[in-house]
Amino acid sequence: MVLGKVKSFTVSYDCLNDSNVPVFSSGDCVSGRVIIEVTGEIRVKSLKIHAKGFAKVRWTESRNAGSNTAYTQNYTEEVEYLNHKDILIGHERDDDNSEEGLTTIHSGRHEYAFSLELPQTPLATSFEGKHGSVRYWVKAELHRPWLLPMKTKKEFTVFEHIDINTPLLLSPQAGTKDKTLCCWFCTSGPISLSAKIERKGYTPGESIQIFAEIENCSSRMVVPKAAIYQTQTFYAKGKMKEVKQLVANLRGESLSSGKTETWSGKMLKIPPVSPSILDCSIIRVEYSLMVYVDIPGAINLSLDLPLVIGTIPLHPFGSRTSSVSSQCSMSWLGMGLPERPEAPPSYAEIVTEEQRQSSLDVPAAREELDGPLFAYIHEFRFQPPPLYSEIDPNPDHASRTEERRLDACPSR
Repeated sequence: MVLGKVKSFTVSYDCLNDSNVPVFSSGDCVSGRVIIEVTGEIRVKSLKIHAKGFAKVRWTESRNAGSNTAYTQNYTEEVEYLNHKDILIGHERDDDNSEEGLTTIHSGRHEYAFSLELPQTPLATSFEGKHGSVRYWVKAELHRPWLLPMKTKKEFTVFEHIDINTPLLLSPQAGTKDKTLCCWFCTSGPISLSAKIERKGYTPGESIQIFAEIENCSSRMVVPKAAIYQTQTFYAKGKMKEVKQLVANLRGESLSSGKTETWSGKMLKIPPVSPSILDCSIIRVEYSLMVYVDIPGAINLSLDLPLVIGTIPLHPFGSRTSSVSSQCSMSWLGMGLPERPEAPPSYAEIVTEEQRQSSLDVPAAREELDGPLFAYIHEFRFQPPPLYSEIDPNPDHASRTEERRLDACPSR
C-alpha cells in the first residue's frame, strides 16, 4: 500500500464582517475550519485544535555585581485570556502507534469545522509592542502513526471595544502654563501657553481640533508645535519599562518677541493606530496630545492633554452635545467651536487592504520584537445608532432648558 501525502494543512476562520478579516470581541463565537488536502490515502490518529490568547511581556537588563562581574536580568510576565482545546478526529491519546481506532482520509480536500466562545470577561486588545504583545490564535495538530505531528497556526484579532460616547471621554481637556527665561542677571519676559481640545476620546482617522493661544514676551524667537504620542508601558516582577513614540505632529509659525499666535481649531489627524489598552495588568497603551513651545537654548514649555483612542466612533448626537458644551467652556480663549464638527471616517476609509494584510502576517514563532506593529481593524460589527433628529417632541421644555444653560455659561 502506498501511503498518501498531505498536500496542504491550514486553518480558516468564518468571518462575520464584510471585510473578511477575522476580528472578534469578548463573548463572540469564533468559528472556522481546518482544511486538509491530501493526495492518496492517509490514516489519522487524531486532529486537534488548541485556541490560546495571552499577553506576554519580556525584556532584559544588564546588571553590575561587582568588579569585572556583570550579568543579565530577565523580566518576563504573562497573563492568559483564552485556553480552549477540542478534538475534531479521533481520541485524546496519541502516544501509541497501534492500528486500532484510526480514521482514514481519502484523496481530496476535506474541511473540519470548529467553534469556540470567547470569555465574557474583558479581553486585552491584540497588540504588538516593543517589549510585549497580546496575541490570539488557533493551532491545529494532525497526528498519524509513526510520523511526527503536523502543526499549523493562524492568528485572529481581538478588539476590546472602547465607546468614546461617554461623559468622561466627551469632556473637554484644557490647560495653561507660562515660563520666564533667565540668563545670568538678565531676565526676559514670560512665554505663556493656553491650549484646549473639545474632548478626550477619539477614533483613528479623526482630526483633533486644537484651540491655543501662545504669547511670546521673551527676547527669543519661539515656535509653537503639537504632537500626539503613544506610551507603551510594560510591567514584570515589580519593574516597569516604558516606550514613548511619536504618532503625529504639526508645526506653527515662528513667533518673534512681543508677538501672539492663536490657533482657532488647528487640525491634527490621528493615523490608524492601535486603540488604547487600559485594563491589562502587564501592558498599557496610552495616548496624549502635547501642545508645546519650542524655545531655542531652553527647556520647552509644554502642556500634556490625555487622549483615549477608542473603537466606537462619535455618534451624531454626541457630536452635537460635545460641540455645545465646548462653546460654553471656551470663553477663556475667546474662541468658539464649530457647531457641527465633521463626523469621523470609518476604518474602511483609513485602513487599506494592504495595511490590513500586513498587520495579520505576524511571524508566529517570533520571540524578540524589533519594533511596534500596530493592530488595525477594518470595520466594526456594531451598527450605527439612529440618526439624531432635529424635531423635538417637547419644544417648549427644550427651549427653557437651553435658556437656563446659556444663562449659566460664563462666556455669555
